[in-house]
Amino acid sequence: MAAEEEARPAVAADLPRVAELAEAAVEELRAGRGGAVWARQAARRAPFLPELERQLGAPDHLVVVGTVDGVVMGYGVARHEVLADGGRLGTITDLYTEAGCRELGIGEAMMESMVDWCAAAGCFGVDSLALPGDRHTKNFFESFGLVARAIVVHRSLP
Repeated sequence: MAAEEEARPAVAADLPRVAELAEAAVEELRAGRGGAVWARQAARRAPFLPELERQLGAPDHLVVVGTVDGVVMGYGVARHEVLADGGRLGTITDLYTEAGCRELGIGEAMMESMVDWCAAAGCFGVDSLALPGDRHTKNFFESFGLVARAIVVHRSLP
């Protein structure tokens, strides 16, 4: 019998596992090109659990989990904000699946859930971030219609 994969909104009981996955995500991305600065500037900060608890109950956030046979193996966080012109923009801030469970459809299911949530919230678009050289993440986002709209450049100084 094949494994059953799904995405669903997270519940409070999921958050300790989500915090573990968030820590793994930060460490994995920190090691990639551009990851060291990203980790200092924009990464989720430890301790992870209090912020995830706040986001779980916030109307401007969605926390989802991806499961295999009911076991949480991935998570995602989306938020929306009202911009200066009054438009609402969705942002996928977190999307992570354990390495051994990638290519099973969990990430796709979580992404669909978050994009649908942004659309239902009246967002005119959805943003996310892929670090330079992370072709897999870039291709994944492009498969959902997300394309580059800005490029951030950086120079390290002594």
